[in-house]
Amino acid sequence: MSENLKVGIESCIATLTLNRPESMNALNHALFMELETAIADLGKRDDVACVILCGEGKAFSSGHDLRDIEAGGETEHSQYEATVLEALASLSVPTIAQVHKYCFTGALELALACDLIFVDEATVLADTHSQWGLSPVWGMTQRLPRRVGAARAKDMMFSARRVGAEEALRIGLVDRVFAAGELASQTRDYALAVAKNSRHSHHVCKSIIEATDGLRLHEGLDYEYTNSPGVCSDMQARVAAFTSKS
Repeated sequence: MSENLKVGIESCIATLTLNRPESMNALNHALFMELETAIADLGKRDDVACVILCGEGKAFSSGHDLRDIEAGGETEHSQYEATVLEALASLSVPTIAQVHKYCFTGALELALACDLIFVDEATVLADTHSQWGLSPVWGMTQRLPRRVGAARAKDMMFSARRVGAEEALRIGLVDRVFAAGELASQTRDYALAVAKNSRHSHHVCKSIIEATDGLRLHEGLDYEYTNSPGVCSDMQARVAAFTSKS
């Protein structure tokens, strides 16, 4: 890959690192093109069990590059970039956004496309679309309310205020808060624990949750009863490995 995105795979963990530290990893079309290629490759691999998305340097990402927006990127490429986020959200393996310092607007939309969001205690998050006279085109109006509820999402959208790590955890915007300096190691430890479990189980759970989002309870239950295999393809090997030790 070129300088905008670094990709590494080790111990079944893929790490995608936004690599524009000179601009606080501001998101532009070139970066999204590389992200699309990386996601497509990960979707074809059978040696990846979890994906971590992080940022190089002082911050995860300051958001959509304002120079890109000024040049027309908000409208010219918005559908493409939204599709890239859909591809990220649709990966069959668990995905974790490892977020530090800043996560604003487009960066928050990117993080929300992951299954889980881990931050350190110094992280601040915000939706600043209204500060710049913009409206969301990468999924904020859909993913943020599903995370925190409609009223809290409106609060963030209308005020463009910064939300600190502890409040973000309290309202369900993020899933873990770690001490400064421990975010990367704690996220990797979690990813390694996830990778030990069944990728087939993860795929089934993710696909059912996605397919039933917004359904009434009885409809979602009917879907699970009909579509969950119950026994995944690696069950026998996993059970045999356990019983052989007992």
